[in-house]
Amino acid sequence: MIPITARDGHTLDAYLAHPQSEPRGGIVIGQEMYGITSYLRDVCDYYASQGYLTIAPALYDRRERNLVLDYTPADHDPAQKIYKNWNWEHALDDLDAAKNIVSEAGKVALVGFCWGGTLAWLAACRRDYTCAVAYYGSMMPDFRLKSACCPVIAHIGTDDGTFTQERVDLFHQAQPKVPIYIYAGAGHGFDNPSRGNRYHAEACKLARERTLEFLSRHLG
Repeated sequence: MIPITARDGHTLDAYLAHPQSEPRGGIVIGQEMYGITSYLRDVCDYYASQGYLTIAPALYDRRERNLVLDYTPADHDPAQKIYKNWNWEHALDDLDAAKNIVSEAGKVALVGFCWGGTLAWLAACRRDYTCAVAYYGSMMPDFRLKSACCPVIAHIGTDDGTFTQERVDLFHQAQPKVPIYIYAGAGHGFDNPSRGNRYHAEACKLARERTLEFLSRHLG
């Protein structure tokens, strides 16, 4: 972990993963609601292995340093309560602080999961990113009337109870130009092997292939 500083002077930690060769660009990873878990570190390492300088800022550092919650029913409700009452601008500022670190690699994308998926959409609308990828950002429909300033794609599973077909339709009606990839039989957290039966290997593989193609097109 490295320390980074947001524009309001807040200092937070971030996990930084370097590619083995010259970076093709930079990626900021927007955390899920459980914090910077081992899974999020693995995601950073994966995108670094694909040639991108990748960073995941610990957004919860504004509340408590090193706060990482478990994938258990006991931690699920507290995690939801934390992020749903978060200051969105603070989260975007902290993501921007991470972007400043990896911008040395060139163009920068934001790839977000869960809460981070919603943040990816908001950042695409309010901040300066080359492109954004939103994995199951279930609150995106609540911000559907925003206008993205960069290309965005979204990944959603058909069995995601937090992002139902009704809410998918709501977002799509407001944002018909945003590609939404739907994965049959996949639920919320389908990219995450740590989630047990929520992990959907086929959906994970296909979504990552689509994400890499999207990143290659826009970052290099």
